[in-house]
Amino acid sequence: MRIEKYIFKYSELNIQSEAMTLAMGYNNKPVPPHLYDDIDEVMLKGEQLCKIEGGYRIFDLIKFDNEEFKLIVENVPLDIHRIIFQQIRKSEKAAIFICTAGHKISDESKRFMNEGDLLKGYVYDTFGSIVVEAAMDLIQKELQNKMSVTGLNITNRYSPGYCDWNVSEQKYLFSLLPENFCGIELTDTCLMKPIKSVSGIIGIGKSVKFNQYMCNLCSMENCLYRNLSQRKNR
Repeated sequence: MRIEKYIFKYSELNIQSEAMTLAMGYNNKPVPPHLYDDIDEVMLKGEQLCKIEGGYRIFDLIKFDNEEFKLIVENVPLDIHRIIFQQIRKSEKAAIFICTAGHKISDESKRFMNEGDLLKGYVYDTFGSIVVEAAMDLIQKELQNKMSVTGLNITNRYSPGYCDWNVSEQKYLFSLLPENFCGIELTDTCLMKPIKSVSGIIGIGKSVKFNQYMCNLCSMENCLYRNLSQRKNR
């Protein structure tokens, strides 16, 4: 088992305003000028709003339950369901990952919403989601580079809450990581604190493949990845 931990500055993420507008659903329609003002505001504050930490733990001892579509990591069963199971079933190892953008972004979003500025609150909330996913892109790239040196490939990353993988499974993921890893805690209802955090699994092996976007496999329509994939596929 190997543990890697990363800390990023906001400037390292290279987030563009287009990612924000696409994540908010402005794919084929004009963006209101005042929305750009709010986006510019939050992006200018990015360095002071973000405390970006993330990492992963690689497990060599994994096996698959082909009948119940489960991945067992060191005797901890993960009920990942059929879609994710099919994408990672050729894995020889697994990386359990976690990443956060920190508390401040969500705190600011909540403050604006409580003050009645729902649009600005939404902009800040979206920004937090973009930040944590951009950070995970960097972490995943680091993992890919490290594995390629040993002749191994990686899969996409998969998180509870997507592709029928229940959010309640967070407790099993967290049991495989050091306590308070990257400053992230799990509530009794299996939600992460800070709110703008992600966790999940990445398969590793000689025969696995990385496919940038597979939105056709997932039934979630109002999804950050689905909106952003339109930008990547242009």
